[in-house]
Amino acid sequence: MSERVPPMRVGIDVRYLSHGLIGGVHTYVKRLVTELIDLAREDELVLYADAKAAFELTPPAHVTVRILPWRSALSTAVNDWTLARRMADDRVDVAFFPTNHGFGPARAATVVTVHDALNLLPLRQTLTSKGHTRSARAAAMTVYLHLMTARAAARATLILTTSAFSRGAIAAASGRSIDDIVAVHHGAAPTAPITPSRITEVSDRYKLPSRYVLADGLKNPGVLVNAWQRLAPELRRAAAPVFFARHPRVLPILQAAVDAGEARLLVRPSSDELAALYAGASAFVFPSWIEGFGIPLLEAMSHGTPIVASDRGSIPEVVGDAALLVDAEDETQLATALTRVLTSDVEAARLRALGLARVARFTWRRAAEQTMTALREARERRQRAREGPA
Repeated sequence: MSERVPPMRVGIDVRYLSHGLIGGVHTYVKRLVTELIDLAREDELVLYADAKAAFELTPPAHVTVRILPWRSALSTAVNDWTLARRMADDRVDVAFFPTNHGFGPARAATVVTVHDALNLLPLRQTLTSKGHTRSARAAAMTVYLHLMTARAAARATLILTTSAFSRGAIAAASGRSIDDIVAVHHGAAPTAPITPSRITEVSDRYKLPSRYVLADGLKNPGVLVNAWQRLAPELRRAAAPVFFARHPRVLPILQAAVDAGEARLLVRPSSDELAALYAGASAFVFPSWIEGFGIPLLEAMSHGTPIVASDRGSIPEVVGDAALLVDAEDETQLATALTRVLTSDVEAARLRALGLARVARFTWRRAAEQTMTALREARERRQRAREGPA
């Protein structure tokens, strides 16, 4: 008979779920923590949110929620540094920080999810990267996140990340042993079938053409803008590039295309609207320069959207053979791949079927199980370190 694993008391920083956020990291925290709550029935979970906005979850009775004070942006930094003391008061065995940085109590193990190596790269490289928004506020936030992530990665008992690609990149950037870093893929969100009437409703709301290509407006939009000009005139007349973004501050090349009427930009579409946009798109284009995982790829595959993406970062690891891959800087390659999808029903159907089969491999339950295994390993490492040599 196997020895029963003793229960843990785990503190989790879930402030991303009380800030009114959207995007990849928010999706990761919400989906993963929801599954952890359901999975960890014999363990004790303490969730730490703050008072900036309403907390998004309604946990069951066996989960404790602490609401930290929040009065201004400075409160976030204060809570970053004082959360360890609150976790110590709750006597957690493991402190889990799923949003790139965090510092647990001295007696506890600390596990940090570093989503990619971006915040660990030299600041000069990060601040001058192509996708970086050049403003004083963005620069200050980049510096803060760099310092916090680097310190957290150096101090953590274990580091989680979201792909094998990111695991290697983080090891190289942080100097940590590869054995201290665990790759846990994201899961795909459960999806309900999108009806044709719902697709039409959302398309009409945004006044979209009958055929369009969907893309993330923050992920190297310029190469799609330029590739679109290389398509045959009849394709450009029959379809349009439609970008979505979390905020209206996009790169100048995309804004110029929008201003010229050559592209559409949808700012903060709801999750329900975005699902209909994926389902109605002729293709999803994701030419990202660098990607630690790429949740939009799962979203597109879940809705049966043919994918054209770059061959960089974790993207090949996520999509496998279920996408056409091109160089992120090669607008000619992208135009050729788009033409294949837009002019061949057979090619579009092939990619659609491969994507639906591929995405079934990614579940949040599996991610939660692997995360719990890592949290237990971290607790064991911390216990061995406290006990010292045998």
